[in-house]
Amino acid sequence: MFFTACQPNETTTKKTVSVEKSNIDKTTVDATISALKAKFPKADESLLIRGVKHVANLWTEADGSSEVFKAFCEENYVSDKEERELVFNKISRNIEIITGYFNKITLDLLEPVHLNTFEQHPIDNQFGAYSVDAHWQDDFYKNKIAFTIALNFPPFSLEEKEAMAGKWSRLEWAYARLGDYFTARVPAELLQNAGKAAAESDVYIADYNIYVGHLTDANNKRFFPEDKVLLSHWNLRDEIKANYANSVDGLEKQKIIYQVMQRIISQEIPEKVINSGEYEWDPYTNVVYQNGNTVEATPEPNERYQQILNNFHANKAIDPYYPDQNTFIKRQYAGAKEISHENTEKIFTDFLRSEETKKVGELIKKRLGRDLQPFDIWYDGFKARSGMDESKLDAQTRKLYPNAPALEADLGNLLMKLGYDKERAKFLADHIAVDPARGSGHAWGGAKKGQKAHLRTRIGAKGMDYKGYNIAIHEFGHNVEQTISLYDVDHFMLNGVPNTAFTEALAFIFQKRDMMLLDINDESSEKDALKKLDLFWSAYEIMGVSVLDIRVWKWLYANPDASAAQLRDATMRIAKEIWNEFYAPVYGMKDQTILAVYSHMLNSPLYLSNYAFGNVIEFQLEQQLKGKSFPNEVDRIFKQGRLTPNQWMLEATGSKLSTQPLIQAASESLKKLAN
Repeated sequence: MFFTACQPNETTTKKTVSVEKSNIDKTTVDATISALKAKFPKADESLLIRGVKHVANLWTEADGSSEVFKAFCEENYVSDKEERELVFNKISRNIEIITGYFNKITLDLLEPVHLNTFEQHPIDNQFGAYSVDAHWQDDFYKNKIAFTIALNFPPFSLEEKEAMAGKWSRLEWAYARLGDYFTARVPAELLQNAGKAAAESDVYIADYNIYVGHLTDANNKRFFPEDKVLLSHWNLRDEIKANYANSVDGLEKQKIIYQVMQRIISQEIPEKVINSGEYEWDPYTNVVYQNGNTVEATPEPNERYQQILNNFHANKAIDPYYPDQNTFIKRQYAGAKEISHENTEKIFTDFLRSEETKKVGELIKKRLGRDLQPFDIWYDGFKARSGMDESKLDAQTRKLYPNAPALEADLGNLLMKLGYDKERAKFLADHIAVDPARGSGHAWGGAKKGQKAHLRTRIGAKGMDYKGYNIAIHEFGHNVEQTISLYDVDHFMLNGVPNTAFTEALAFIFQKRDMMLLDINDESSEKDALKKLDLFWSAYEIMGVSVLDIRVWKWLYANPDASAAQLRDATMRIAKEIWNEFYAPVYGMKDQTILAVYSHMLNSPLYLSNYAFGNVIEFQLEQQLKGKSFPNEVDRIFKQGRLTPNQWMLEATGSKLSTQPLIQAASESLKKLAN
């Protein structure tokens, strides 16, 4: 497998770069503020002071002396309200151009890595790992555009944004978001290293296929069609879900896939069987065969955990440049998500402790007619499709979507089924392109008006199977959000959503309607209660996974020199601890590691919480959508753009982000089903 030759040079990844300190002292700052106050007596004093202090924190000796700093501030401060708005609009236009074309270049460079229409070669991964935007902020400090922005549009802390959220105008919100652009001065080399580590993890995961048609047991029994290939972890998980409808040998199939997952987590999986159909493998005994003969099989050498380490070291090297967010954990939570990791962990663990988890677990046990198994964290029996033969769904989706152009041509029709009128459906569909993915699939939004969002999903030689379709509808939800929040938001600086969880919420909302979009409707009187329990159980699963993600990174910061083997052992130990505290009381068994199977931990560190918050947001949005026009509400809500999470939720639903409505709904649904 070529990706083993593309691992980052560990010495490069861990390399430290000296942090340049500001050469501007308090005396200079005070003198500069006094000079600006005298020159602009009508200026907003608090903003003036904030801007000067922020520029002083970013300024280094290479930028000029104290005198140069003072002169720069006097020459570039904009005090007039109308001129400030004019400058803001010009900056916004130019940043949209710059980031938009960076996005386009990156998207195009990654096509051979992300799309299965290209023949792969290691050179593709080298280009894919190149971060075209790594130097732009560095350049903007050198040409002093960054300082002009920092002076006139200084940043606000999360606490300040929350305090001002209901008072700011849309324009003031946009000013604040511009202020988020230049909060730290990270050398381009370190940004390039982080991008390289992430890209290499993407490559590693994209080819982590298991040829399940070649799985066998001690009796030499085969469980799947010979040509069936499943990507870890997504397709493995979805195959477990699909087999709840299989009353013949579904449980056997689920158990053997679960055994595969355990071997992946423990890194006992033979390296030979990864992305290869040349061997037969018994995951129970871990014996590999070729042409009926046992062959020597070396386990994968902890590469799974080395990928996590590579990302850790690359991002940890950036820590010194963020004094207020001096860990990757803080930058991902208080920074990117605008919800602290402490608060996140508390929200999730409070949910995991709720009594409703045991009650829903008992209901699932009753519906299955057996004791719960660890893989029942993915129980799919509350969904309409769970009672359907997936092979029939495969036949339907393959007929509808034999290739990517067929799905792209049908996007407008799918939107009209969701209630959009023809004109609006055409507008949204015209801004979305469909591509055949090499990996599990993803959504890649445009970053400049005129660009399309890209929907990527797996499409096999026989056409798109149901798993690919289900993922495609999820990604379609992302694309609709990406289009609305780019094209319909009033200020470019507000484009997007508060954090990724909010786009996940709409993706989940679309995904839940996948059967309806196939013209398969569930008319059950229990439909609403079952949908709520399904969402509750999904949240129960992903919140535990998210807590594991956070705690593994906390362990890494406490053990920065750990080896891949030590990280493997720690991850499995922490996974067992979380299981024993929050899942063992429901499942009746201890020491399970299944929470550690998620591939996101490798190629999207600390991303998983977005899914958990996405479930919570999804429920609150579904309650808001009930009885209203789906397209009108979706458009209204996602036109808000990038406010803080709580303010966005308040304006969308009238309530802040909370798990309590979902817990309460689960309790009510249990009572309804009991009657």
